[in-house]
Amino acid sequence: MGNGGYMALFRKKPVVIEAIQLRDDTREELLATFVPNHQTPLIIFTDGEGHVAWAEIETLEGTHKAEMGDYIICGVKGELWPCKPDIVAATYDAVEG
Repeated sequence: MGNGGYMALFRKKPVVIEAIQLRDDTREELLATFVPNHQTPLIIFTDGEGHVAWAEIETLEGTHKAEMGDYIICGVKGELWPCKPDIVAATYDAVEG
């Protein structure tokens, strides 16, 4: 790492996150109620009958697409990002309540 640099190990702090999964029955209104409290622009695309087909999320790294089955996760600073279900399962445990 250069002069004086060293390597260390870190453990991710336990943080409860909010997330919503895009499913066949996810309605635009439900996703729209999830978004206003967050800081990241989200564009919702529907099937013409009010069901969410996919969403595009504007992040600092560019536009990311959340497809059917993906989760949209809210970070600790209100930022949103898409996440594949297998990554959610490997990274997070469900919280009751």
